[in-house]
Amino acid sequence: MNHEFYLEKLKSSIDILSDILDTENYGMCIVDRDGRIVVWNYERFFHLRASDVLGKPVTEVLENTRLHIVAKTGKKELFQLQKINGTNVIANRIPLMHQGEIIGAAGTIIFKDTKELGELYERIEKVENSFRAYRSEIALMYRAKYTFDDIHTENDKMNSLKEFCKIIAQSDASILIRGESGTGKELVAQAIHNGGASASYPFISIDCAAIPHHLMEAELFGYEGTPFNGGETKIGKLELADRGTIFLDELGSMPPDMQVKLLRVLETREFEKSGSNKKTAFKARVIAATNEDLEKAVEENRFRRDLYYRINVIPVQLPPLRERIGDLPCLCQVLLPRSRYGYGKNRLTVAPSTMKILYQHNWPGNVRELRNILERAAIVCGGNEILPEHLPEYLQKYNVKPVNDNGKSFYRQEIENLEKRLIQNALMHNHGNKQEAARQLGIQRSLLYKKISDLHIEYKPKKKK
Repeated sequence: MNHEFYLEKLKSSIDILSDILDTENYGMCIVDRDGRIVVWNYERFFHLRASDVLGKPVTEVLENTRLHIVAKTGKKELFQLQKINGTNVIANRIPLMHQGEIIGAAGTIIFKDTKELGELYERIEKVENSFRAYRSEIALMYRAKYTFDDIHTENDKMNSLKEFCKIIAQSDASILIRGESGTGKELVAQAIHNGGASASYPFISIDCAAIPHHLMEAELFGYEGTPFNGGETKIGKLELADRGTIFLDELGSMPPDMQVKLLRVLETREFEKSGSNKKTAFKARVIAATNEDLEKAVEENRFRRDLYYRINVIPVQLPPLRERIGDLPCLCQVLLPRSRYGYGKNRLTVAPSTMKILYQHNWPGNVRELRNILERAAIVCGGNEILPEHLPEYLQKYNVKPVNDNGKSFYRQEIENLEKRLIQNALMHNHGNKQEAARQLGIQRSLLYKKISDLHIEYKPKKKK
């Protein structure tokens, strides 16, 4: 293909339009595929005549130019703010094509005068500064407050997990945090965020279970103003999380149609707002959390298999409190001094007898349940020590006194009292006939005699009138 021929035809066409192009508001420069100048209409802007620059490499005439790059890549660059030869310009660079092949590139400048462009540059700079300040405000509003220092444990497994999370915090791979409700999944997610390069950017949390399905798309992607929504615009959570972290809690509750759209975002790293046909770049890290069995959900077609593998790049499994029960003392020590629990009291402590009760509980609600129990105890506690009677009623079943006044265990004493009442009732029902009473109780008569003796049971049948 004769590229020079087509460039000459283009130059002839531009000469015909010279009266239109020759204005104080417009300038043009065209280069061939090798970046050499073939059209020069920048004389008034850079005080260089066409006869002095035609045929020269554009890089020798214009500093910071990118026309030669566009002539190679074929990618247009529009509305670019650039300083050339000490002059601020807004430049457009467009590849010139013929029958699918690049034959050169055209650069244009549009403005009235350099003074006005300078003013425009200042206005744009102010807008950029405002935008940066706006981003900073967002980062402050949506900052993550927890760090790895807030994960308190003396458990070896939990400490190993903590060190592992410090390592993965340095990457931008997707993370899936698994664990029962109340194990601290968001706390760990925030610590990972603050432990990585995105710490100064927003941490945006969205509870997939709390948002109605028909509002999920608007919440994630946002929407542009249209006549149908009264011109209202909403910024979605994905956009708010720019360069930070988007935390998808209760991921298993995400509706199927949104699972498809989320997968698309993770694959392409871009999304479209509702009511817009423009692509918005997605530049945030994804951390998801769930207490569901996602593998079972995948098998039951309630959760997409491809999304599961896309999210579950780095799995993190948090142990329940019952598997790290030895952390109870350090967790109590951390949770109690916090102001919301103190209620004006001095430092609260947990009595040894109370701690024994806490050790016996199975903790289905994990650390969240412990926090709530301590908050309640702090409110009802009259002194500075939390005693067993300050605990909720459902924990009182563990409040077994070690001995009673007779030196017997509380449990044993209650059993003896029950046996005594049963035997007395059987004797009374059978009018003192021990053989019939033993048969009713389902025990040997010899055992009944022994129980009567051991339990000091006295029964005197009523005399018949």
